[in-house]
Amino acid sequence: MTATMKAIIHTKYGTPDVLQLTEVAKPTPKAEDVLVKVVATAVNQADNHLLSGMMRFSSGLFKPKHRILGSDIAGHVEAVGQNVTQFQPGDAVFGDLSGHGRGGFAEYVAAPETAVAPKPANISFAQAAAVPMTAVTALQGLRDKGEIQAGQKVLINGASGGVGTFAVQIARALGAEVTAVVSTRKMDMVRSMGADHIIDYTQEDFTQTGEQYDLIFDTVGNRSVAEYKRTLKPKGRFVTTAFLPSLVIQGPWLSLTEGKKMDNLMAKPNQKDLDVMRNLLETNQVIPIIDRCYPLSDVPEALRYLEEGHAKGKAIIMMPDSSAGE
Repeated sequence: MTATMKAIIHTKYGTPDVLQLTEVAKPTPKAEDVLVKVVATAVNQADNHLLSGMMRFSSGLFKPKHRILGSDIAGHVEAVGQNVTQFQPGDAVFGDLSGHGRGGFAEYVAAPETAVAPKPANISFAQAAAVPMTAVTALQGLRDKGEIQAGQKVLINGASGGVGTFAVQIARALGAEVTAVVSTRKMDMVRSMGADHIIDYTQEDFTQTGEQYDLIFDTVGNRSVAEYKRTLKPKGRFVTTAFLPSLVIQGPWLSLTEGKKMDNLMAKPNQKDLDVMRNLLETNQVIPIIDRCYPLSDVPEALRYLEEGHAKGKAIIMMPDSSAGE
């Protein structure tokens, strides 16, 4: 008899209402795969985008190619393929499956061993599940696109969300002077994360203060390119995860004419950067911020909450018997 597992699936595009909790076949790892018993997973805006059909040209034109969403996982290796060399059954791992068909909203998932890394021993599985996609996005935006340097003045716009909370902490760990832009009710949280300065966007527009920054890392995309540009120092850098279409044309021109580099960011999941994050987590330079935890059956509710845009950090999904894994 085929082994089964609980999973949240979608067979068509739509709102979170189209998601269903059901029993599906438990995956079998290929030669280079690890089979992970998932303890915790996280919801990301990418899940909402995929679910809505916004990315159907890559996810399936008429119906989803992959029925199970969920990129971030943390759990135990249950089995390994014959060619796997890095892990063995029982190992605790975390990873980002966005480049491998996802599948995190399920009790088990099979993925290439290169998609996961050893879980930091000093954090919980729930905290580990909060890390992969958003933390690596923040890391690549600040380090690679932003070329952040110690002592620079860095502004994080959208500092209280999943990516933003990691960006504040990573920028501080890399020696920057960090200004966080958040709403009134989230000021205490970003202060506790080490932000040097805080701008309450309900009271003040950071593009109108006259202050300029070496690097702006943006997760919101709620200002015009001209406004962001005005807030950059000469030779400054602007990086956004929100995707501003006009930057495709304006970015190279601004770099050529004004020396200000302005880029959209498309993060690339990889094991090396998971290891960088593991080091930051193990040394307590970065601490995952969790807003809420939901059971697997409440993935639709978690996605709705995320879509509202008011989360403080990450929303986490815990598997039915996950208490034993903590």
